Amino acid sequence: MMKDPLLMNRLCQRLIWKDLDTAVLRQLIVSAREEDLKGYGLAKPISTSGDISTQSLIPEDASLSGEAVLKAHTELTVCGLPLIPLILDVYSGDLRAPCGWHPLYQEGDMLKVNAVIGTVRGPVTTLLQAERLILNMLQRLSGIATYTARCVTALGDGGTRLLDTRKTIPGWRFLEKYAVACGGGWNHRLGLFDRILIKDNHLAAIGATSGPALTQCIKRLRAEYPQQILEVEVDSFGMIEPVLAGGADILLLDNFSLQDLRRAVALVGDRAYTEASGGVTLETLPSLGTSGLDFISCGALTHQSPWVDIGMDWRI
Repeated sequence: MMKDPLLMNRLCQRLIWKDLDTAVLRQLIVSAREEDLKGYGLAKPISTSGDISTQSLIPEDASLSGEAVLKAHTELTVCGLPLIPLILDVYSGDLRAPCGWHPLYQEGDMLKVNAVIGTVRGPVTTLLQAERLILNMLQRLSGIATYTARCVTALGDGGTRLLDTRKTIPGWRFLEKYAVACGGGWNHRLGLFDRILIKDNHLAAIGATSGPALTQCIKRLRAEYPQQILEVEVDSFGMIEPVLAGGADILLLDNFSLQDLRRAVALVGDRAYTEASGGVTLETLPSLGTSGLDFISCGALTHQSPWVDIGMDWRI
């Protein structure tokens, strides 16, 4: 079996904003608001609710309006801007005056220190209550996009695509993968539903870790699911030929040294696509980018990316 060049764009994708369900995102925002204002998630009922700090200074029915700017306090790749109007809408509610959001940049733009990202306007109470969630979501997603952009640059332009993984915060899966895409990376499978990926524990559970048993396992899956992408994790050279004989589309070379990766890529040749995983860091990416791999998957894009520093500064 030879690898199909037309399959490349099915093996990974880049989520864009319209791929995300805004109804689900709105519910995430509602839950975050209820957590902050009503202690949602606590087993013991709370004695007070609402933003008592703001309420102690500004009457609930006050019409006082204000304006604030979102500012990058460090260089960053911005991500999460379309969430801001959703957050403001949820916090405004039915009885409050609407808030305005005026962005100065687009998703994926690279910003310099002190760049003004955009301006929010509206009732002071609404802006004060929504401030923390706006910053939390923007700092987290921009952090992923920023770190991903650094990793993509480190990998170089040799043709290898940098992929994310499912190592994401539950409930934030598609937002975090979207942030990877904004940073120039690619999205691996979105979940368990969209690809057959046979890992070592699958094979160990059925006693098909090598030889003819491994080949027959892959052949059976290939026959039963001919339209599905079929990827198999390989952790030794002895597994390569049995997996190829079974008809896998991708070999996931797990925790191979750089020298062994080069050897494995040469051994596979054009018979299947190759992907490396395990121990991938910003420091190892330049060398990995010269190994001839089709893909490198890196969990660090989401689970080790630091938040970036973004502030919300009031205009007096």
